[in-house]
Amino acid sequence: MEETISLKEIFEVIKKRLLLIISLTVGAALIAAVVSYFFLTPTYQSSSQFIVTQDKPDPSVQFNSSDIRTNLELINTYNVIIKSPRILEDVVQELNLPYSWEALKSKIQVASEESSQVVTVTATDVDPERAVEIANTTVETFQEEIPDIMNVDNVSILAAAELTENPAQVSPNPLLNIAIAIVLGLMVGVGLAFLLEYLDNTVTTEDDIENKLNIPVLGVVTHINDEDVRDNRTPQANRIKRGGLNEQTKKTV
Repeated sequence: MEETISLKEIFEVIKKRLLLIISLTVGAALIAAVVSYFFLTPTYQSSSQFIVTQDKPDPSVQFNSSDIRTNLELINTYNVIIKSPRILEDVVQELNLPYSWEALKSKIQVASEESSQVVTVTATDVDPERAVEIANTTVETFQEEIPDIMNVDNVSILAAAELTENPAQVSPNPLLNIAIAIVLGLMVGVGLAFLLEYLDNTVTTEDDIENKLNIPVLGVVTHINDEDVRDNRTPQANRIKRGGLNEQTKKTV
């Protein structure tokens, strides 16, 4: 026989373990906040852009579709060359970076919009000023080296990276981490609440007796504590009290 659980029972389980669920959720949020603000190193990004134009453009000659298509095909090649040792080793030496060109390669992203001749070079570093220097130096070095590498001169710097007064970190994102931690803590708390309820074999209600022992409940013995006896809150005490008053009334009459 399959057991089913009603919506009311679900709410009862959540209500019963509400303190556990709240504790896990708040704990997860606090841990995420502490790790994000005090343990994770913030990183910053800076971007520089260049455009692929016609080789040695002549002001009197206009672009045609064939020239643009050729330039677009070159962009994929340029994206590979930018992250090659030929370019990045010069950047490492010029900026005197404390890591190799392979490590620098992992800090650089090269992207271009579809059907666009504009290429964006993004550098990531723990130092915002160094991120700006890496982005600009990489594009400048590429512009200087590309004529010797491919015998073309069709790269022009469109926008150089600049250092702002208050650079915003790209990672970690404390608010996002806290939000994710809250969701995970809530899920774990609810799951743990139902697991504990499933593992709880204690008999606490009349329904538990009927379900576990398959016998009907004939009666329930009410628990009476000392405070109820002192305050005469039990039904028996109330009846005795009312009886005593009646006898006293009869004698008075």
